[in-house]
Amino acid sequence: MSPSHPLIGKPAPTLTLPNHNGETYTITPGANGVPIALFFYPESGSFGCTKEACDFRDALAAKELYKRTKVDIVGVSKDPVEKQKAFVEKQKLTYPVLSDANGEARKAYHVGKGLMGLTDARVTFFIDSKGVVRDALDTTINYGAHEKFVTKWLDKIDAEEKQDTQASGAVPTPEPAAGGQPTEAQPTAPASDAA
Repeated sequence: MSPSHPLIGKPAPTLTLPNHNGETYTITPGANGVPIALFFYPESGSFGCTKEACDFRDALAAKELYKRTKVDIVGVSKDPVEKQKAFVEKQKLTYPVLSDANGEARKAYHVGKGLMGLTDARVTFFIDSKGVVRDALDTTINYGAHEKFVTKWLDKIDAEEKQDTQASGAVPTPEPAAGGQPTEAQPTAPASDAA
């Protein structure tokens, strides 16, 4: 999906849907300060959707970047709770898979049809830790691209956060006291590091 998607740069909508156990699950982007990869897919159990879901499962288990950024992975399809439960159990998925049986979530996220209207679209949204939609990937056929898309964004966000930490300086500078002297001893650091 190109930057023309209406949600890019905007706060991601909150969603409340039943999870694979039939329990109410709410996604409130930005609430817990971690990025979210929200992926909409056509059908639980189909070949491409199974591969995509397992790519995310394996990345969560194996990739240090996924662990370090504490990214939340959430899958959504129109399948009923019973089908989601069977899918999660069969594939040993380690993240929430939600049932959007009435299409509310697809509508909120402007997810339409793929493959010339033959199926629901496969769209992954990358939402940053502040709850803003940074990007969206819309490719129904290339199911393998979705985990790579999230990895690319996690790398980018990770680098941005490291830059922000360095730019703000890890050691807070104390304010001078009334006499013009700092209130505590200053560590000496080269001035060029702030750039």
